[in-house]
Amino acid sequence: MSTVQSVDRALDLLEALAAHGGEAGISELAAATGLPYGTIHRLLRTLLDRGYVRQESDRRYALGGALVRLGGVAERMVGVWAQPYLQRMVELSGETANMAVLEGDFIVYVAQVPSPRRLRMFAEVGRRVLPHSTAVGKVLLADRPDTEVASLVGRTGMPRRTANTITDLAGMLAELERVRDRGYALDLGEEELGVHCLAVGVRDGARMVAAMSVSGPAERIDALDREELAAGMRKIAHDFGAELGGALGPGGR
Repeated sequence: MSTVQSVDRALDLLEALAAHGGEAGISELAAATGLPYGTIHRLLRTLLDRGYVRQESDRRYALGGALVRLGGVAERMVGVWAQPYLQRMVELSGETANMAVLEGDFIVYVAQVPSPRRLRMFAEVGRRVLPHSTAVGKVLLADRPDTEVASLVGRTGMPRRTANTITDLAGMLAELERVRDRGYALDLGEEELGVHCLAVGVRDGARMVAAMSVSGPAERIDALDREELAAGMRKIAHDFGAELGGALGPGGR
């Protein structure tokens, strides 16, 4: 299927800005996209005029306010689409199921289906947290190069949430390698003591676009067969990613 090159390139610039934490200079955008400087300048002028990009006082470029409206609507729609898949995860695990995305340097919870049990965990939809102490955050970081992870945690720091939180870069990079090897991430009381989570990634083709998790009291999560649970969750996440890819078009675009 043919694409419109200028649109494709403009989207590459927006995605490159997002990957750099929402702000980047021309040279960084050129390195990330492979586009000539002249092409980048022309595209940025249009994006500036429409409010999708703004220019800072130091002449670096940042994502603009026009994206907030689009992003809010898109998050709500994706959250609605995710509900039946999250419900399947609740039925699989008996625990609360969540979906989260990486926005800039933060994890944002965009959908949830609660456990039917009286004692259950909640992550409020719209809540923003740093990624290093959550299972969903680790899944999304594990899809990024180590250099990008180092840049992100260099900007945010790795504050200690509990005694179990990983707070150094070397430890986090080792943990992310384990996530890549086994295909899921764990939060073993690293964000909140007594709460354990298991998360898997959602892809709409080649791209990791979200993470889904189940969370509950540590003793209940630990009683589950971890590998069996992760395999079931990966199947559900794969099905949701296939729906997203179809909704967004070939290749997730």
